[in-house]
Amino acid sequence: MKSLDVKLAAYRGNRAARDSFVIADAKDPDMAFGVRALGHRRYLSGRGAHPAQFSPEIWSRDEFGHRNLPEFLDVIREVVAQGLVDIMLMSAHVNEQLTIKEGLFRDSHITPAARANDATDVWAARHGNYLSQPAQPFRSASIDHIQCGQLDCDRDGSDFPGANLGLYSVTYLNDLEQDKRTLEAFHAFREEAERKRFRYFLEVFDPNVDSGIPPEKLGEFINDQILRTLAGITEAGRPVFLKIVYHGPRYMEEICQYDPNMAVGVLGGSAGTTYDAFRLLHDAKKYGARLALFGRKINNAEHQLAFIEFLRLISEDKISPEEAVHAYHGVLQGKGIAPKLWLEKDLELTEQSMRYGDEGGKTSVTMPANPLAKRTKPADEATLVDSTWPTKADGRPDFAAMTPVQRLAYHSQRLGR
Repeated sequence: MKSLDVKLAAYRGNRAARDSFVIADAKDPDMAFGVRALGHRRYLSGRGAHPAQFSPEIWSRDEFGHRNLPEFLDVIREVVAQGLVDIMLMSAHVNEQLTIKEGLFRDSHITPAARANDATDVWAARHGNYLSQPAQPFRSASIDHIQCGQLDCDRDGSDFPGANLGLYSVTYLNDLEQDKRTLEAFHAFREEAERKRFRYFLEVFDPNVDSGIPPEKLGEFINDQILRTLAGITEAGRPVFLKIVYHGPRYMEEICQYDPNMAVGVLGGSAGTTYDAFRLLHDAKKYGARLALFGRKINNAEHQLAFIEFLRLISEDKISPEEAVHAYHGVLQGKGIAPKLWLEKDLELTEQSMRYGDEGGKTSVTMPANPLAKRTKPADEATLVDSTWPTKADGRPDFAAMTPVQRLAYHSQRLGR
């Protein structure tokens, strides 16, 4: 059974279940960014680089800088082999290559998923102006192509060779005609999904243009719109879970307490700092979220596997976000990888954008002060790596008895090898 289904069932049976937190890796940027989508070549999988043709009189591959598709697929394979995420979200094309043709997820607990629509607020082509205009609903992929890789699926059996989970996104604009068109398209998708036994999760973006709503009130508007929309959907057509912008503790608790059977997740937003990602997961979970989906934050990480492992450790309350940033930098140092930001800078919270193609600050969330942000080093790093920590009778580390410094030393040593 897939870990997603196990965790959702555990959560509905016991909302306090610590090990029921779902982490999704969004490897679908090719639905938005084009050539830049696959990320910088500073991080490649263990298989290394794939051949590419570059004319030396024009540019070098280092000047180009981005992964090609074979290198991107290798990274996905590596993340799946690591086994720490619960969902791998892909474009329909990548889903076809890895899920249908390769069978990558056949013996994995990870659930493959595909982006089921690509409204115009993810059309982040270079020099385009789509992102500055009100979002309009649009779908490139069909459900049949996601499930089977062809126009019409054979529905005699209960399984499909492709993904049977999709992300459907809506953007409420506070504009009657625009929002009505968006919800009509969503209605048509839901009817088709129910007929074709296709599961989906619902992503809700903030308005991508000025909505006339003050930023501090957007959480109220989005929560009300989500619940109003779901009220008209019976169980057969409801999303498996929600993926929304984190507007802070108050609004997260407000929507999570409304219906105990509704699993709410947060989206990761723009690249930002390492602390942005780690703190977002920690705080969202603390205030009721049961899922987190990170795309750009994982794809732009200096070392994706280490980054994902710290996300998992934070979700299991084994390490704090501040400790995790220090330990992550220890891992980078141990592997000889230069961080994009020096430690003190990487421990800052930045104002995050939740829009595609926009790395500037757009969403402001109030969080308590970061007690470790001003500490440039977690004491002497060599001393920490050599530190000892308490263990149980069977030799396993005793996390409950560890001090923050001991936890940091343990994870720095274990992941830095």
